[in-house]
Amino acid sequence: MILPKIKIKKILFATDLSESARQSLAYAVSLSNLYGAGITIVHVLEETQGMEAAIAYHVGAEAWARIKRKQEDSARNAIIGKQRSVDPGMKDALKQFYETVSGNEENQSFVLDEVVVGRGNPVDVIIEAAEAKECDLIVMGSHGHGGLAGILMGSTAKKVTQQAKIPVLIVRLPE
Repeated sequence: MILPKIKIKKILFATDLSESARQSLAYAVSLSNLYGAGITIVHVLEETQGMEAAIAYHVGAEAWARIKRKQEDSARNAIIGKQRSVDPGMKDALKQFYETVSGNEENQSFVLDEVVVGRGNPVDVIIEAAEAKECDLIVMGSHGHGGLAGILMGSTAKKVTQQAKIPVLIVRLPE
């Protein structure tokens, strides 16, 4: 039996920007180095329609739009520093982010394709970004919450795995 050659050129790394996400980032960077693949980082600001409507009603649509923009800017800055546009300097800012998160472990270089900060349902945004960027692999963490909480809320990682048309690497994150 001849196995097909695996080609990974683009990796989508989905992050919630938590301290524990460094574990899954390490896998994304390692695979990027192994395959010479670029990384697209995706962070999603989750929102629910009921909550959106209630907040907009109480603070006004214009104020709510400003709050949402500020959240997006904060998330983007957490990933790439003060950079606001996609340019070569972002690669250096993200390397610095990686070094800080990884606790000064062995420096690993990687190619940053893009940083995406989306708003909405995390599963939908991750799947759409992977398709739009023509990624070959999704890497993301999972806290592994089981039991009743896992049944009632579901798992973003599980839903991405079920809906993605490409392989998904789920990294079990420390509690």
